[in-house]
Amino acid sequence: MLKNLFLLVMLLAVSNINAQERKDILSIPGPIDLHGTEFFLSWSKPVSKTLFRQQYLPRDEKMENFTQLIEFSYFNKEIDIELAVRQKVEQIQAREKTDKLAKVNVSQNKDGSEFIVDYFISENPEKGEPYVEYIVDRFISEDKGAGKTFLIFSYVKRAYNNVKWESRAMAKMRDDILINVIEYKIPTIRLKNIN
Repeated sequence: MLKNLFLLVMLLAVSNINAQERKDILSIPGPIDLHGTEFFLSWSKPVSKTLFRQQYLPRDEKMENFTQLIEFSYFNKEIDIELAVRQKVEQIQAREKTDKLAKVNVSQNKDGSEFIVDYFISENPEKGEPYVEYIVDRFISEDKGAGKTFLIFSYVKRAYNNVKWESRAMAKMRDDILINVIEYKIPTIRLKNIN
């Protein structure tokens, strides 16, 4: 009896943790539609007092073996956009020494308020299948009157197994993916009470 009660309490605690991890803390209406695919909130977390993250997956996908992912990384403070972009580019360039598929590109909108960093990376984990990712990070700096905020809107396309072949297939999709991420209308983000 005591053992069953303990199991029930543990199950309730785990389900409560999962519910908290899926709480919308950025006031983003869902599901998110990107190029005909619906993405649903799968994880959220206030990482610090100034950084809040939310991840979205297609309905039937799990984090362990996803093929597409959207992430919002919202900073409730001013961040130098050019410095942030430079750090991301340097991070990918450093990977090029050990990751033969790592490659990075950068573009900027006309007024300098947005940058796009798109890149390929691959992994060959000890457990699990090797994979390649094509990632587009859209860096956005906004002045909201009361202060500046900073957002990284990310789209990840992941494929498994034959990473060389998959990376070539992804490269052919690059232009379409870039257009979809650039044209996606970012929703108005308002932090919710997360206590």
